[in-house]
This record gives sequence, C-alpha cells and structure tokens, in this order.
Amino acid sequence: MTGHTERYEPLSRRRFFTLTGGLGATMALAAACGGNDAQTGSGGGGATYKGGAVTLQFWNGFTGADGPFAKKLVQQFSKDNPKITVKMNVYKWEEFYQKLPAAVTSGNGPDIVALHLDTIATQAAQQVIVPIDDVAKALKLGEADFSPEVWKGGLYKGDRYGIPLDIHPLGMYVNLGVLEKAGLGEADIPTTGDEYLDVLDELKGKGIKGHWMSPYQFTGGFVFESLLWQFGGELFDEKVTKATWDSSAGVDALTWCVDLVKKGYSPKNVGQDADYIAFKNNKNAFCWNGIWQIADCNATEGLTWTPAPVPTIGDQGGVWGNSHQFAIPRQTDPDTDKQDAARFFINYMSKHSLEWAKSGKVPAAKSVRESKGFEARKYEAPFAEELPDVRFPPPVAGISDALLELYAGVEAAVLLKKDPATALRDSAGKASKVIEDNAKKYGS
Repeated sequence: MTGHTERYEPLSRRRFFTLTGGLGATMALAAACGGNDAQTGSGGGGATYKGGAVTLQFWNGFTGADGPFAKKLVQQFSKDNPKITVKMNVYKWEEFYQKLPAAVTSGNGPDIVALHLDTIATQAAQQVIVPIDDVAKALKLGEADFSPEVWKGGLYKGDRYGIPLDIHPLGMYVNLGVLEKAGLGEADIPTTGDEYLDVLDELKGKGIKGHWMSPYQFTGGFVFESLLWQFGGELFDEKVTKATWDSSAGVDALTWCVDLVKKGYSPKNVGQDADYIAFKNNKNAFCWNGIWQIADCNATEGLTWTPAPVPTIGDQGGVWGNSHQFAIPRQTDPDTDKQDAARFFINYMSKHSLEWAKSGKVPAAKSVRESKGFEARKYEAPFAEELPDVRFPPPVAGISDALLELYAGVEAAVLLKKDPATALRDSAGKASKVIEDNAKKYGS
C-alpha cells in the first residue's frame, strides 16, 4: 500500500485456526506457559534496572517510514543503558501476527512487542501476552496521563496488557494547489458538512472531483466509522454482543459516503490507494487518511499540502484511530533480568516518544503531547487536536473479525452493488454471528 506503514490484516477466524490449531491449541498454549501468572520479574515494574547484562528481542511491524525512527530509538536506548542490548526484528504486520503466537508456543517468542490496540484483547485471550499492571503501577501511570480511550484500550478483562506508545488517527490531507485551481485557499478549508459540500461543488464546477471515496478498509472503512460516530451511532451494543452499525445513524453515514460517488464529487470504482495517489498527483483536494502519510507527503515533489482535522459532518465529533502499544509476551522459562529489562525498555521508550512522533504519530503520553517540542511539530500537532474525538474498537477478543464484515458492507455500498441500508444490515448480521462464535471460542 503506497506510503502506508500501518496496514495489516486482522487475525481472521480462518487464519486463527490455521496458526493455532483452534481453541485446543490456545488451551495447550495456556497450559504450556504456566496458566495466568503475570511473569513480573523481580517486581520492580521497570522504574529502574539493577540486573546483569542481557539481550532482549523486540518484535514489531515498523516496516515503513517509521522503521528508521524505531531503529534510532533502540540504538539510543542501548547506548544509554549498556547492560541491555536490544535486537529488533521487523516484520510486515500480517507476518508479525502470524509468527507471534507460534513463536510464543514454541518457547522462542520475543521479550517485547509493539502491537496494535485492536489486537490486544485477542492476543491476551490466546495468552500470547501477559498482564503488565506492575509496569503501570511502578511508573505511576494512569488514565489521566493519556486519554481515556487509548488507556482503556490496553485492558482485557480488567487486567492491563498494553502500555500506549502513540495514537495514529485519521485526518484530512488538503491539497492547496488543487484548491487554488478553484480560486480557494487555506481560509476555505471546510470544518462542517455544509462547508465541505460547498467546496466540493466549487471544485466540481472546475471539473475537479474533490474527494475520491475509497470503498476499501484503507481508508473508506475508516471514513464510515468516523461518520457513524459523528451521526450518533455505535459499532456495537454496550456489551458487544451484536453489531449495531446498521442503525439509522449508520445508514445516514454510509449514504453520505455513497452520495459522494452518485453526485459526481468522487469517481466510481476508486481502486485501493487510488485516492491517495490522486492526491499526491494533484488530482483531488481532500484525502482522509492516517497520520502515517505525513513523511511521504512531505517527500513528494510538486505537492503543496497541509493537514487539517476531519470535518464534523454530523452533529458531534468522531474520528477513527488506532494505537501502538507495548506488550510483553509469555515466556515458557522466564528470566528475571530479562523481565525487568523489558519493563525498563518500555519506560524509556515512553519517555522518549517525542522522537517517535517524528515518524508521523501523536505521542500517547499527555506530558509529551503538551511539550513545546511536540507543539512545534507543524504537521503532527493538528492531528493531536482530534484526540477528544478519536475512537477505537472495543477491547474484545476477535473484534477485528467482526469489523471485516463491516468493511465488506462499506465496499459493496460504495461500489454501488448494494444500497446503504441493505449493505449495513447484511454485514451487521454476519458480524453478530462472528461475535457470538468468538464469545464461545475465547470464553468472553
């Protein structure tokens, strides 16, 4: 995916059974790894490190523009802490999520991982990762140090499994050169639904299709989710027993997306990444995409652009987002020094997340976001303005499986194969069955 550092395929039901042999393999993993012990090392929680020399394995999926920044931070950590050598293994996200359960089962898992918020519950349910409440306690971290949504995203069944590193939300990329062709400028960047359509009309009058509506998860699915929340809807019911995106709010949200195509603001049949490629080639004015595209846009010759928050199309704010969080995999034969060093590494990386922000991320830590260093970040800081409105999937095992059905429904509607109400009703019904099956599979 062009310029994209975050794309990964969620662990589907079929791939879960392929990789782990089904629920029996999950139970075998739990037994092999010693049940639910937290594996807390000496109990220091990472505030300091007093152990001997160790080498840690750190796995992640930072294969894009964020990779060099991760490498630089790891090298700096090892330089500042000579008793701890960190070796970083980087995989494509899909490969990462395939390898991790098998490696942990065989006793060859890494000491630290960075994974996505929406996978934490699944990995915890499989007992691939262990609770790290001791880290939060030792570092005196709490909800007030982050944002409520991203902090709660690291929980599963009341235990903490993830320590947030960043937040990467959807934002609006604005092509100033294209706006200029229609006699518009930065002062005309829309913030409301009416303003957005007015500008699209101006662009259409100049023969410009201003918003290319992607039918795919990246990023059309994220656009729909944002609008669903803006129109007052929810993805699931309160206890996450069924999908509810086929509500009237969902129909309104998806109708808005489909109307972009029907009314000629967007081409039909936009291909994967075609919206972003068109933006970089000065073919469209607005591209709703993730913060991770900043570096790529800045490196694109002939592109004059600026970031802006996602407009409020509905009656309230709502923006799709995700988060990288640190977690500690289960070990069949835990080493106390490695356990302590892994926790200390998480502490260090959290405190140095301003450097990580330069890879195109919003630091999860409130103290870093409010620092002068981050406020001076011209391109990342506007995305941070959205944080009060950023939403994440609920921390439920297998939730990504259900969301795959949503993205299939959005695709069918945007490609004009189904009307919005039918597409949402069909996909919500399938997703509710997935949720029911996962509740049995994961015991949730």
